[in-house]
Amino acid sequence: MVAVDEVLSGGVTNAGAVVRRGEIVDRPAQGHAAAIHRFLEALPEHGFIGVPKPVGLGGGREQLTFVAGEVALSPYPAWSMTDVALTSVGALLRRFHRASSAIPLEPGVPWTMDLADPRGGTVLCHSDACVENVVFRDGEAYGLIDFDMAAPGRPLWDVAMAARYWVPMLDPETAARFPSYGGLDPVRRLRILADGYGMSAEDRSELLGVVEEVVVVERADIAAQLDAGDAAFVEAFHRHGGWTTWDRVQAWLADQRSMFLAALIE
Repeated sequence: MVAVDEVLSGGVTNAGAVVRRGEIVDRPAQGHAAAIHRFLEALPEHGFIGVPKPVGLGGGREQLTFVAGEVALSPYPAWSMTDVALTSVGALLRRFHRASSAIPLEPGVPWTMDLADPRGGTVLCHSDACVENVVFRDGEAYGLIDFDMAAPGRPLWDVAMAARYWVPMLDPETAARFPSYGGLDPVRRLRILADGYGMSAEDRSELLGVVEEVVVVERADIAAQLDAGDAAFVEAFHRHGGWTTWDRVQAWLADQRSMFLAALIE
């Protein structure tokens, strides 16, 4: 029986271009895909199995195994926003970084820098640990998918990126636009994420600053996409408040910094 292509939901850059064919996912390949494949092959050797296995690469596309489980898509289901789920996301990133740190970075790889840590680093980070890129099993985070944005960075970069969307690090007015985030306490939830990761006192003191760096990088990425002129993207950007929303989020982060820090280190 021939497997029928199933277009997979989620994502922005590759929307509509990622298909599942049986147990294989066929998707557009980035310029650094060969290096990512070698990285994905090495991760299980260092104890992290929750990633796709490379199957093929060529013709501008790549084939990887499908990671079975549940992926929360917007509007996010209630189970994905529980304390248990958030704790497990932190633990997942810790396991990932432990394995990643054991794999030497390849020299000369044209990593995608759109969401990369501007300070760089010696660990290959996922750089896009948003809700749609985490696979759950039995209510807990099991694996990571979509390594298109992977690039060298600090482990804290991945945690800060995850915090933006899992906590979420959004001012109340902005968060209220998303039903999935209703009633969530970002101050308490950032502590839960840090605890799940097993974050050191030093990293806790730096986390808020890294979150603020993430927002700056995301703004630059948004500006580049607006300059590209995709009509659907431009419309969605303005529908969600445009730069006014981003200004409000950044002002709120600065205003709430001491409260977040107190919760992290208490």
